[in-house]
Amino acid sequence: QVQLVESGGGSVQAGGSLRLSCAASEYTYSTSCMSWFRQAAGKEREGVAAIYTGGGGTYVADSVKGRFTISQDYAKNTVYLQMNSLKPEDTAMYYCAADWSSPYDCYSGSRLTSQSFGYWGQGIQVTVSS
Repeated sequence: QVQLVESGGGSVQAGGSLRLSCAASEYTYSTSCMSWFRQAAGKEREGVAAIYTGGGGTYVADSVKGRFTISQDYAKNTVYLQMNSLKPEDTAMYYCAADWSSPYDCYSGSRLTSQSFGYWGQGIQVTVSS
């Protein structure tokens, strides 16, 4: 059974930082592409970052590059999204997603679309106030 559980969201002022965590069941984790998406009110879901768990290659979307970092703790089957210099426009529901993938498809970013991921967490709210 695939399970993804997010944690770490909340409210923060602009310029602040948050770290999101996504704990995955072991069945999911090995040789997977783990990713973070976000969806703001009234907007389409947007891919933010991805990591190939087997080798650690990463992709970060241009919209958050330089501010967000994706990483993993392989021993804990957990992926993190470190979000720094947060802006009000980062306010959204953040989702962890996973699926099996080739390494290149994952860390090239070519896979970072909603349709490419079959397993999703429940989502966690991030609110950034000005």
